[in-house]
Amino acid sequence: MSNDSSDRIVVALRSWIREAPAGAQLPSSRTLVTEYAASPVTVQKALRRLVAEGLVESRPGVGSFVRAVRPSRGADFSWQTAALRAPRARLTGVAGPLQVAPPDALALHAGYPPAELLPERLVRAALGRAARSSAATDRPPSAGLQELRAWFAAELADATPAHLGAVTAADVVVAPGSQSALSSIFRALVAPGQPLLVESPTYWGAIQAAQQAGVVPVPVPTGPDGPDPEDLDRAFRETGARAFYAQANFANPTGVQWSVERADQLLEVVRQHGAFLVDDDWAHDFGIDSAPRPVAARDDAGHVVYLRSLTKSVSPAVRVAAVVARGPARDRILGDRAAESMYVSGLLQQAAVEVVSDPGWRSHLRRLRVQLRERRDLLVESVRAHAPGLALDVVPPGGLHLWARLPVGTDVPRLVRDCAARGVWVSGGDEWFPAEPSGPFLRLTFTGPEPARYPEAARVIGEVLAAG
Repeated sequence: MSNDSSDRIVVALRSWIREAPAGAQLPSSRTLVTEYAASPVTVQKALRRLVAEGLVESRPGVGSFVRAVRPSRGADFSWQTAALRAPRARLTGVAGPLQVAPPDALALHAGYPPAELLPERLVRAALGRAARSSAATDRPPSAGLQELRAWFAAELADATPAHLGAVTAADVVVAPGSQSALSSIFRALVAPGQPLLVESPTYWGAIQAAQQAGVVPVPVPTGPDGPDPEDLDRAFRETGARAFYAQANFANPTGVQWSVERADQLLEVVRQHGAFLVDDDWAHDFGIDSAPRPVAARDDAGHVVYLRSLTKSVSPAVRVAAVVARGPARDRILGDRAAESMYVSGLLQQAAVEVVSDPGWRSHLRRLRVQLRERRDLLVESVRAHAPGLALDVVPPGGLHLWARLPVGTDVPRLVRDCAARGVWVSGGDEWFPAEPSGPFLRLTFTGPEPARYPEAARVIGEVLAAG
C-alpha cells in the first residue's frame, strides 16, 4: 500500500483518540484492516506512528490503548540548591573564544591555530607509533614520562646562563594541558581565599582557574612594556600576596613581550617579597619578530614556576603541558596533579615526544614563523585600512592575536553580536579583565581560516562600529 493509506488511517485514528477517554482500547488490527481496506503492514505502520507521537501505547498480546496524557512537569531538582549551597566560583558557561562559529563564518575569535598551521603529518605518524608502543597499555609515572620531562628541561636549560644551574627532568611535572596545570599551580601556591596577583588584562582561562581554585585574582595593570615594577611592588605590599601570574612572552591578549630589563626588575620585586612568579610561556613556539625569553631562565632560587604547553603548537588533541618548579613548590604541584588525575595519558605523552624529537619539528617551526608573520601583517593592514576606529597600540612580536582598543563608550557585547550576525566572529575584551575592564577592546586572532578574507572581515567590523 502507499504512504497515503497509512496517513489516512493516522488522521482518522487521531480524530477517534480525541473523543476517546484515556485508556480506551483501539479497534483491533484485523478490524482496522477491514474498515480501511488496508494491508496489515499499512495498519501496523500507522499504529507505530501514533505510538511515536505519544498518543497510543501498545501492550503486546493485548492491544493498543489511548495513552493517558499527563502534563510534563519535568524533574524537580530544587532539593539540590539546598544541598549544594553557594558555589565556590561563578563560572559563566563556555568562554567566547571556545564558542564554535558556523562553518561559513569568518572566525577571528578562537585561540587555536587551524590544521594548516599544525605539524599534521608529524602528529598523525607519532600517534600511530605511540599506539603500537608499550605506551598504549603501560601506566606512566605520575610526574610524566622521563624522556618528555627531559626534553622540557633541556629546552629551558638552553636559555639558562651556566652560572645559574640548569633545570633537570626531576624539576618537571607533566600535566594534561595548561588549564589543568594552572589550577594545580594556584591551589599549590595560594591558600583558598587569599590573593593572587595577575596582569590586567590577562588570559581569561587563568582568571577562571583562579576562581575555581578559590583564590582571589587581584589586577595589576599592564601596558605596552608589561607591568610597572612599582605597581607590582605596591600590590604585593597592600595585599600580602605571595604569587604573581604573568605572561612575559607574547601575552594573551595584548601580545606584549617583556624586555630583559623589565623581566629582571619584576623578578627582583618578586624576590624581595619572598613570592612566586608564575611564568606562563604559552606562546613559546609562536615567535615572529622575536624569540621567547623565559623568565625562569633568570631564576636561581625557585621563585619562578614555569609553564609551557604543546597543545596549541602540536595539536589540540595532544593536551600535554609541563610545569617546571623547584623545592617544596614542585612537590606540592605534583601532589595536586596526582590527586586530580593520577597521571597524564602515556599515549599522548609518547606522541608528544615523537613529534618534538622528529627533525621535522624544527623545520615546521621555521615555516610557522613565516606563516604567522604573513597572517599578522595582513590582519594589521586590513584593520588599519578598513576599521580605522580600532587602535592597535602594539603589533605583537609573537603569539596569535591582536589586541584592539575601541572608541570610548562602545557597547562591546552589541558589537560582537552585530558582527556575528554579519558572519564575522570576534572576541570582546571584557573576559580578559579580572575586575572591571579598563576600556572597550576586541581580541582578533590572526590564525583564523581563510586569511585572504581578512580585509572583508575588517570591513564588516569597521561598518558595524561606524553604525554604532
